[in-house]
Amino acid sequence: MFTDKVAVVTGGASGIGKIICDELRRNNAKVCIIDIKDNDYFVGDIADEKTLISFADKVKAEYGKIDFLINNAAPPMGGLDDYSYEDFNYALKVGVSSAFMLTKLFKDSFNQGGSIINISSTRARMSQANTESYSAAKGAISALTHALAVSLSGKVRVNSISPGWIETQDAEHSVLDNVQHPAGRVGNSMDIANMIMFLLSDKAGFITGENITIDGGMSHMMIYHNDKGWKYSL
Repeated sequence: MFTDKVAVVTGGASGIGKIICDELRRNNAKVCIIDIKDNDYFVGDIADEKTLISFADKVKAEYGKIDFLINNAAPPMGGLDDYSYEDFNYALKVGVSSAFMLTKLFKDSFNQGGSIINISSTRARMSQANTESYSAAKGAISALTHALAVSLSGKVRVNSISPGWIETQDAEHSVLDNVQHPAGRVGNSMDIANMIMFLLSDKAGFITGENITIDGGMSHMMIYHNDKGWKYSL
């Protein structure tokens, strides 16, 4: 499906990112990963501007043009109880500034019909305590998505995906973990990869500036104290 297409993926060495890269390769795309973890293309910290420039220069030197940019790398999660100003800003660099900078670096290198997908989260709209860095980064990348879609209109489509609970380690989950999702199960990485393959394809040619939630319906289920066995604890 993507023969000779060039895809750039951040955070592609493990988790959801690895499954995305596997699916891209299975569909004959050429994949350029940047990750702080070991991988077969480029190891580096995307919070560092010089690292992003070196990575983009390598991709452009080898391929000239790209077709897809998938900003998947997850920011660290912390908040008021344990994060410093520097910690918080580092999370924003990983989670949103890198996506802006890579788009800027590749802006003139996209083939016509290119696509950018940003991985946001349902945590952009709902939170647990002490998760401010992650929630702020995910909220920002959702807003960045529609801004980029307008700036790149006519050349590159830009969309985001907001995963909910996605199991990336093949762990077993209890019946209650599963049934708290209206879809009846915890999500998996292929649930996200399948949507990415669709959004990158020509079938999604009229979709841009959108955020698509993939959470098994969990964020739409209203919860009250003592409802369905849920109990609030002070």
